[in-house]
Amino acid sequence: MASGFSFGFAGDDIEDDGQPTSQVNRIAPPTPSAATSASAFPVQGKPLLPPTHHDLDHMLSRLPSKIAYSLLDVELEEGKAIQIPRRELWDVRVQLMAEDDGSNISETEPGLGEHDVKTGIYEGGFKSWESSVDLVKVLASENAPTILNRDPCVLMELGCGTALPSLALFQWAMNERKSGEKQPLTLVLADYNPSVLYLVTLPNFLLAWALFQRENTPALADAFSLEDEVELLPGVVAAFQEFLTSNQITLSFLSGGWSPDFVDLLYSSGIPSNPTGSVHTLVIGAETIYSPFALESFAATLLLILKREREQRPSGHASSIVGAKKMYFGVGGSLDDFVLRMRGLGALVEPLREEAEGVRRGVVRCYLS
Repeated sequence: MASGFSFGFAGDDIEDDGQPTSQVNRIAPPTPSAATSASAFPVQGKPLLPPTHHDLDHMLSRLPSKIAYSLLDVELEEGKAIQIPRRELWDVRVQLMAEDDGSNISETEPGLGEHDVKTGIYEGGFKSWESSVDLVKVLASENAPTILNRDPCVLMELGCGTALPSLALFQWAMNERKSGEKQPLTLVLADYNPSVLYLVTLPNFLLAWALFQRENTPALADAFSLEDEVELLPGVVAAFQEFLTSNQITLSFLSGGWSPDFVDLLYSSGIPSNPTGSVHTLVIGAETIYSPFALESFAATLLLILKREREQRPSGHASSIVGAKKMYFGVGGSLDDFVLRMRGLGALVEPLREEAEGVRRGVVRCYLS
């Protein structure tokens, strides 16, 4: 049976859905389905959920008629800031109840219950974590907005969940594309749970686009008639797709456990444009090393990606930025252990950010020489 736990750190979960979890937990639990028996990381007696590529058109066809959202304010250096939209968790619950087949939402979507993680079932993707905000700050300080429009870019977020860092990159890319030549941009969003991609990751990208384009896209003229909601009126989804195409932005979604097969799928289907030449490839991950199993799986997968980049795009620039807590008490993972593991695998690792207030956290860069 999969274990469930909460990290127990104040501020770990920066989500505030305004709904008590007891509303979900009162429903009687059913027998868990076969789909919930797969594991994100090696757990004795449990198989890995196989890597799967999800078609964007199909994902868009499953969106609800409207999406409720809130804005997360992230303060950057030099007095700058960015607002990142996130779908409200209570809105996800409403959608699931509307599609209810009589099963218990807290069992079919465990991330909407009281646990931060249920190993082998749910890996924390519905919630936003402090390290993801740290990554946004580091990306801003690393001049990512300028690079996005200067060179072809491939950006991969492993364990993306609500995808705050990727959403920030997406917003910066949209802003840079208002003028000048548009370079191809591929955003790969990967999460263990397919439901996270369908219910929060993709909706968050559509929200970011809609808020950015609301004054310039006729299809969005009446989409914001309700406060803090976007109505997906006829033409909105088509306008979103047309925007991506005309701006050479590709969104790609993968689910399943990290493994060599995952990396193979990433390079066969996850990066459809497969740009060559002087390509900037960046792999990002926040809170992906919270246990020894997670750390080992993530480190091995990250190294495979960096090696694949070096082989397939030798004239490009590939690196990874990883944010995590210094120590996950009671679980076994730590940022120091990750650094040691990556160096042991032959990667170069350098610190980029330290956060001493509250729970101690850090951000590091990993790359191959």
